[in-house]
Amino acid sequence: MRLGLALGFGLLATAAVAAEPADPWQAKARAIYSHAVEVPTVAGRGKVPELARWLADQYRAAGWAEADIHVLPYNAAPGNDTAGLIVRWPAARPSGKKPILLMAHMDVVEAKPEDWSPGLDPFTFTERDGYFYGRGTSDIKEGVAAVTTALLKLKAAGFQPTRDIVVLFTGDEETTGVGARLGATEWRRWTDAEFGLNSDGGGGGFTADGKPLGFALQTAEKTFSMYTFTVRNRGGHSSRPRPDNAIYQLAHALERLEAYRFTPMLNETTRAYFSVREKGEKGPLGDAMRAWLANSNDGRAADAIEASPTEVGLTRTRCVATRLEGGHADNALPQLARATVNCRIMPGTEPAAVRDELQRVVADPGVVVERTDNQAMSLASPLRPDVVGAYTAAVHKRHPDSPIMPEMSTGASDARPFRVAGIPIYGVDGSWGVIPDDERAHGRDERLPVKAFYEDIDHWVDMVTMLAGK
Repeated sequence: MRLGLALGFGLLATAAVAAEPADPWQAKARAIYSHAVEVPTVAGRGKVPELARWLADQYRAAGWAEADIHVLPYNAAPGNDTAGLIVRWPAARPSGKKPILLMAHMDVVEAKPEDWSPGLDPFTFTERDGYFYGRGTSDIKEGVAAVTTALLKLKAAGFQPTRDIVVLFTGDEETTGVGARLGATEWRRWTDAEFGLNSDGGGGGFTADGKPLGFALQTAEKTFSMYTFTVRNRGGHSSRPRPDNAIYQLAHALERLEAYRFTPMLNETTRAYFSVREKGEKGPLGDAMRAWLANSNDGRAADAIEASPTEVGLTRTRCVATRLEGGHADNALPQLARATVNCRIMPGTEPAAVRDELQRVVADPGVVVERTDNQAMSLASPLRPDVVGAYTAAVHKRHPDSPIMPEMSTGASDARPFRVAGIPIYGVDGSWGVIPDDERAHGRDERLPVKAFYEDIDHWVDMVTMLAGK
């Protein structure tokens, strides 16, 4: 998961022909970034272990001990053999504090060359007109390269961490998320930490004319869970229709689902987010934000916020029908009709409770609502002053006028299993993009501004220095 964010055109002006960076660390970062993008780490291709081993070699070459580097193959799903990478940097001046965890994922979603613009290939790293193009440039091989380069740079400069720093790069975040679950359980002997910093979260946004929209500090995310609505019927001949038609009965249940709104909920993260957002919203949307902050039971205000394309899913649990099946013959009354329903559930809400609520929404004993997965409830990370302060300082060092907003993501990432296991995770990446032009993660012509990438390396240097150097 990654929300692409960006800066204005005035900050993107560079030559159309790419030049080798003069700064040796930028050149090193570009080489890591390029190599990572050109290894097609798509589910089922078996390339993630190759990238994991190559990245492990970068740490070895920089002086990390063999005992502190672990390439861990695992099977995410049938046909998807993948791997995780764990690298530990032991404290040079131990303070007694628990480690911090630095996170990213190495896998990417599929991309077809014929779907991209002429001259661009998703698995060919391309620099053009102030942008890096390629699958994973924003989601999230940028994070892999920025975190790795920042640590290599710190080590070369003689930085002495006062707590262990642990890197975890997983290999199936875009699909099954097994690596994150292993990281929070079976690999806990390596990954146990006081908190984690996730490069697959955070980031900044600017309008095309350079107006700062803000930088997000991701402290919560919804969990997802899958459900089915099923109607069974004795069927019969289509020449003799009856009122009890399985497809119609299911359709009416889905109409009720479409109209239903779960109870709105404010948590620490979303209250802080809307407290920042309302200051920049002067119209009806801003009025709705202010009204909801004043009264979290104001469902009408929450509905008005949800009606905005930029705020969908931020005020409540949302469920939507995503698949349909039904009937068995063109000339027979249907004996089965079924819908798949995907729910994105607010932190602190049990998926089992959502199933019970959906059954009440349907209010029809002939429609059976079943949960089809065992996803765990999501939890929010507290707004730690040290992490919030470090992120704010690192962002404002480069973008002093950008507001900082705690964020609850509507999608899921590798953070959720760790939060459930008691390790708070914070999405604190420092990259950015032009909104909405650069919001291309998982899509055509994925890209990231060149300047954003190089700034992000120093952003991670600052974050690690502030949180592991005192």
